[in-house]
Amino acid sequence: MNSERPDEQGKPVGRRVLLGTLGLGALGVLTAPTLQRGLEGFLGGAADKDPTGLTGLLPNGGGFRYYSVTSSVPRKSASDYRLTVDGLVDRPTAYTLADLRALPRTRLVHDVQCVTGWRVPGTPFEGVRLSRLLDAAGVHASAGAVRFTCFDGAYSESLTLDQARRRDVLVALRMQDKDLAHAHGGPVRLYVAPMYFYKSAKWLSGITVTEDVEPGYWEKRGYDVDAWVGRSNGRDDAPTG
Repeated sequence: MNSERPDEQGKPVGRRVLLGTLGLGALGVLTAPTLQRGLEGFLGGAADKDPTGLTGLLPNGGGFRYYSVTSSVPRKSASDYRLTVDGLVDRPTAYTLADLRALPRTRLVHDVQCVTGWRVPGTPFEGVRLSRLLDAAGVHASAGAVRFTCFDGAYSESLTLDQARRRDVLVALRMQDKDLAHAHGGPVRLYVAPMYFYKSAKWLSGITVTEDVEPGYWEKRGYDVDAWVGRSNGRDDAPTG
């Protein structure tokens, strides 16, 4: 039943289709445990083997849902994963998973808040501060933003350079004290702690320093470019640095 292959990129799923299925997922919250077990049993026991993403519309044991904007997502192993840092930098770099794991790590524990309404309190994330990778690359004076691309072939996100340099923005390698599973965006994802979870791009493959913010996948479909949890666009009273 698993349609994912290493060289395969899925086709984007329309916003109307996704939001419609999310409505069905909300309807199923009360019966989620039974439905989740049934779907996972049908698919061989794991939500990340579901090419439709239907298991992700229901809460699992950790409170997370599996979202993807494509019909399938290729898998990357430690041997073939690469994260590129390029654009307006002095030293473009391609990191292997081993390279990232060898760098100093930061552990953060915050609530995860999805713009669709669900929340997972006290979730640990661990990884390399994005600011460390930017400093290592040597960001040009003309730079003002950072764009993120993903190996699903469709998703993208952006932050201002100031936002990207925050201490609570990570290139994450672990979540809930485990290596990031494929279903949660592994082996590497972005984690933007103070923003709604759609800013924390899964299946991260590229970091490109740009002059200006480029709206990401959901921003092009009407979502806020700045997504501070519980605040209006552009308001950020938390400390930086």
